[in-house]
Amino acid sequence: MKMPTAARILIGLVAGLIGGYLAGPHTAVLPALQTIGGLWLDALRMPIIPLVFALIVTGIGTGSDIGGSTKVAQRAIGTFAVFLFASALFGVTLGSTMFSGWDVTGLDAMRAGGGKVPSLPPLEQTLRALVPVNPIASAAQGAIVPVVIFALLFAVALRRIEAVRAAPIGEFFKGVADALLVIIGWVLLVAPLGVFALAFDVAARSGLGVGALLAWYVAARVVGGIVLLTAFVLLVAVLARTPLRAFARAVLPAQSVAFSTQSSLASLPAMLDAARALGLPERHAGTVLPLAVALFRISAPTAISLAVLALARLNGIDLTVAQLALVAVLAVLNNLVIAGLPNQISFFAAYAPVALAVGVPIDLLPLFLAVDTIPDMFATAANVTADVAVTTLLTEKEPDGERETAA
Repeated sequence: MKMPTAARILIGLVAGLIGGYLAGPHTAVLPALQTIGGLWLDALRMPIIPLVFALIVTGIGTGSDIGGSTKVAQRAIGTFAVFLFASALFGVTLGSTMFSGWDVTGLDAMRAGGGKVPSLPPLEQTLRALVPVNPIASAAQGAIVPVVIFALLFAVALRRIEAVRAAPIGEFFKGVADALLVIIGWVLLVAPLGVFALAFDVAARSGLGVGALLAWYVAARVVGGIVLLTAFVLLVAVLARTPLRAFARAVLPAQSVAFSTQSSLASLPAMLDAARALGLPERHAGTVLPLAVALFRISAPTAISLAVLALARLNGIDLTVAQLALVAVLAVLNNLVIAGLPNQISFFAAYAPVALAVGVPIDLLPLFLAVDTIPDMFATAANVTADVAVTTLLTEKEPDGERETAA
């Protein structure tokens, strides 16, 4: 039986941490492993910026309008936006609280800038810097925010031209994105070795402190998932006409599928069954739930915010309020444009650009992927609960004559 990739990466992380701790900072193999880890990390960074651009263009510029003409779909998208921003703000708040005391000695060589991020320039300079005068130069310099803004403008403009002319452009960028995902897949084939080398380097210079902090990060992610799941159950209890016990009984099978598969898409049939069990109008639930699976991953902004703040603290960086706000905004945006990607690939496409946008090095980000399996179980269960809860809140208030009782 083939061992899952996530398990192999976790083994690489644990072996690297233990091996580096036992070997110490003066071991002869450390330079070679630093080179291996650096090469692997550079290969992982290589496709990030063009991938983000291509995903934004294909996801927004040529995205389908499933149910977009219906009032219920319009209400759903507006509701998604509000809750996703709330999730990002929750993640920033939780991360600022749980990671405030983090300090790992021995990582100076991996820290950029040696501590605090430089103060932001005056507002007018900041705003002008957001306009990519030369998008290619911005991409070459790793300036992710101007690239994202240009991609958004390009995607919106693409929707305003004739479909027959926009379609080839969309297909081109879809091909670009697909090719880049293949490259990332190749890089991830050797992820256990890359993670081992990075973890060995970190542990050799800082001991097992990083391992303890990764465990604390996992705890923060699990807490975030549980809080989000509970919040949407309480929303149904307070705002919905549906009895809480009936909702909990209906959504439990979907939560079980989500927890075991870590896939909202795989949980969609069970969510549709839950909607029928709750007596929601099938034509409306059939519109809102697919939209929710594609756009409304409530845990993603929280998870992205937590990872970026954890990375910042590991690198000795204190983010300003303006940078925290930027983290929240980009966490929501990245959640929208990476929908449907496999978790291991979407992890870097979602997290790395946000970290880079606020000046946080991503050298240690692969270590967070290695411990992502358990948090992702709770995150997916929260996503599914939120999908069914929002569908209940949006569709159960239809006139009684339009409701369809479950068989």
